[in-house]
Parts: sequence; C-alpha cells; structure tokens
Amino acid sequence: MKKEYYDDCPEYLADFLTYMQLVKARGDRTVEAYYIDLRSFLRYLRIKHKDIDTNNVPFEEMTISEVPFEYVSKLRLIDAYDYLKWLADERSNSVKTRARKTSALKQFYSYLYLKKNSIPSDPLTQLELPKLPKTLPKYLSLEDAQRLLSSIESDHFERDYCMITLFLNCGMRLSELCGLDIGDFSFESGTIRLFGKGQKERVVYINQACIAALKAYLPIRLSVQTQEKALFLSNRNTRISRRRTQEIVEESLKKAGLGNLGITTHKLRHTAATLMYQYGNVDTLVLKDILGHESLATTEIYTHLSNENLKQAAEANPLSGQKANKSNKKKDRGD
Repeated sequence: MKKEYYDDCPEYLADFLTYMQLVKARGDRTVEAYYIDLRSFLRYLRIKHKDIDTNNVPFEEMTISEVPFEYVSKLRLIDAYDYLKWLADERSNSVKTRARKTSALKQFYSYLYLKKNSIPSDPLTQLELPKLPKTLPKYLSLEDAQRLLSSIESDHFERDYCMITLFLNCGMRLSELCGLDIGDFSFESGTIRLFGKGQKERVVYINQACIAALKAYLPIRLSVQTQEKALFLSNRNTRISRRRTQEIVEESLKKAGLGNLGITTHKLRHTAATLMYQYGNVDTLVLKDILGHESLATTEIYTHLSNENLKQAAEANPLSGQKANKSNKKKDRGD
C-alpha cells in the first residue's frame, strides 16, 4: 500500500486498510482497490453534507482526509441505497462496479462494528449487492490455444513461450506467475508452488509441456548474473512486471491473429480451466483446488460453459431448422 494513499486517509479509513493488509492478508492491489472505492464513498458524503463547493472542486480532486467520522457513523441503510443510486445516475457506474463498491462498503462497516467497536450497530447488514448479469467467461478454443503457442515470436522466445505455456496449462493468475521464484518448482516431483490471493499457498502438478518449457528456459535464466530470485526476468534483469507480462501476451495474441477476441492473461486462466474440464474430465472439486478458488460456486462456472457448448452443438446440427410439412399430413378418413 503506497504511503501517499494513507496521507489522504482519515484515521478510521487508514486503520481499516491496515487491518485488511496485515490481519486479513489482502494483497497490495486489493487494498488499493478498497481505498479507491471507499474514497468515492467519502467524497459522496462531502457532497451530501454540502461541505465542499462542487462547482469549483472536481470530484476527482476532492480530498477525504477531513471527512469527519460523524458522517460515517450516522449512515442509515436508506442512505446507502441513495449512494448506490447516485453512483448509477451521477457517476454512470456499471452494475459490476456498483457491486464491487457495495462489497467494500459492507466490509468497511462490518469492521467498524465488529472489530473497531466504533459504531453501535452495523447499518448495512441488510444491504444487498446489485445483481450481476450472468455471463460466461471468454476463453480460447483448443485450436486457438495451440495456434497461440505455435505463433510466439520474440527476442526472449524461451521465456515468453514458458510463461504462456504455464498460463494455458496451470490456470495460474497473473500475480502468481509474476511472483514465481526459481525455487518454486521441482522437476523431481513435477510440482510448482503458487501464492494466490492473500498469499495463500498451494501446490499444483505440472505436465510434460510445462516441464519441457521450463527446461528450455531455465539454462537461459541461470546464465544471468543477478541476485534476483524471480523465475521470469525483464530486460533489466529484475522481476518481470505484471504489465510487461500482459503486453507479451497481447503481442503474442496479435501475431496469432487472435488479438480481436478480448483475450487477456486472466482469460488464459479461463482457457486452462475450460480445457481441463472439457477434455480432461477433471472433477470440479479437483479443478477448484488447481485454480485456488475459495468457493466451489466460482469453479462451477466451467460446468455452465460445458452446458453452453452442448447447446451450441445441438443448434449447429444442420437439421435444427427443419420444420414439419403440414401438407403431407394424411387426411382423417374416419378409419
């Protein structure tokens, strides 16, 4: 969590962010997201209480350090729904964005009541999250995934091929791949150690494609004279950044003619999970552990993907549009 964020926070918000980071073990990016979402809420409170001239101070420039705790402690459930309506009407926030900000707000008030004991009750226990539309995640087909791997061209071919191979075969998150150290995998046991959300550790098995890609890349990596422990290095011989990894994937997708599909590093994770479920007959409980999901409900989206494919296959049958010719119906002869 960057220091400048805390500089703009009132003490009660800084305490919450510290709690989420140190006690709940949330990652830096997650804590930053909490800060951004709750900053919007505190700015809204300033507007609601008319303690700032909105004609002269743009919303994005409003400071929050001076928002009194009284504004927060007097919030009622109806006020929270007013806030959500304001997000939709005045800020044009999508349903997904409003749902995320609602979740942050609920966790903040739960902390104030249960952990901080600074409010007599939690007014948001009955606050419902905006209902998200059900959408199936994007992913590459088996043929497109193979096409991507065969189209990689790079001055760092072994590194880039290895990274994309791990994405497509292990279903790891972007942060997990960039966080890999040299000592996190073992050829002997055929496993790799990952640190997921909240630094939760899990071990997954790697297949022959991953082992071959790692063996091709490792001599190149070990030839670099550096104290850096990271498995994947940038051109400056430092741990490769998430953004650079995203760029490598984007460039590779374009070279494969797949750049217009909206595929990201996270969609490669969806691809891995989908291919394991569809072609490997992997049980959802096993898939849950591989992906590091906390809830089975998150993993079950891939069963819906399979059902959708079955539906599409049925509709693709050339006879699907065939209709009965009623003129061929025999007349009733009274037999």
